[in-house]
Amino acid sequence: MTPLSIPSPSEFWQGIPVDLGFINFEIRTYALCLLAGMIVAALLTGRRLTKRGAEPGVIIDIALFAIVFGVIGARIWHVATHPADYFFVPGRDLWQTIYEAVAFWNGGIAIFGSLVGGAFGIWLASRYTGLRFLSIADALAPGLLLAQGIGRLGNYFNHELFGQPTDLPWGLQIEASNPAFPVGLPADTLFAPTFLYELLWNVFGAVLLLLIDRQWRPQWGKLVGMYLVWYGVGRVWFESIRLDPSEVIFGLRSNVWGALIAAAVGVILIVVQTRRHVGVEPSVYRPGREWKGDAKPVESVYSASDFEHGNGADAEAADRSPATSGSAARS
Repeated sequence: MTPLSIPSPSEFWQGIPVDLGFINFEIRTYALCLLAGMIVAALLTGRRLTKRGAEPGVIIDIALFAIVFGVIGARIWHVATHPADYFFVPGRDLWQTIYEAVAFWNGGIAIFGSLVGGAFGIWLASRYTGLRFLSIADALAPGLLLAQGIGRLGNYFNHELFGQPTDLPWGLQIEASNPAFPVGLPADTLFAPTFLYELLWNVFGAVLLLLIDRQWRPQWGKLVGMYLVWYGVGRVWFESIRLDPSEVIFGLRSNVWGALIAAAVGVILIVVQTRRHVGVEPSVYRPGREWKGDAKPVESVYSASDFEHGNGADAEAADRSPATSGSAARS
């Protein structure tokens, strides 16, 4: 241990037990971190969309679609990349296998699956709200990095997804009883704090995207392309030093492949959209689906009889008269 080494939090901080008498459950700190990240992302994205002319509060509709399909995608990706944990397990029948594969509340979600599922949810939300899909994605990009950074705190509280042994003074302390602790290493071994590396990388990336957006206003999906490149490049490194088990495909962890694909998609998106679109988007809405604002009908100060037999002209003249304009305004 070193004076700068990072201690893992007590197991007390992993969850908050709740006893309502008729039901007992635990609120996981990891879930609270994810929720906090979602709230931050939604608030920032909603503000960015509203500044560009979107209907205030439309982020609620978008978030509902994105979160539901994001969770589904995250679970599918995790189960697909850890099949030995769920399928053909001795002693499990078919129904128990299905339950374990579905039960995301017991842990096990994957960021790249949430990106794919969340993107599908946002596409559905764009069809429902009339907003452009890429306009939503550009508005979301900085907030998504912040959300992912905040979510990594949940891994810290859970004592999971740490990196390889390290001699760096800020190494992470992990208890030797942890199931992921490598066999044969001394109990005081320190490990790379990958949660901290990714948190800092994501927060710095979010700030960078906001600065780029303020200076150059990249649109048409270019900002979300930059997000994919930034996150993908960083994730390649973080995944390469993590110790948690994962499916290996052609010598690389499955999430390394996911990170490489994300970065490649980001580059393609930037190049293609730069060639196809020059200038700013005319609107965050698709043509014909623009939000009209909170326009309310104007109540006339005149009755129908004012406009009979030519009285309308007299009434309009009276309204323009300095002597009557004040009273008309107060009626």
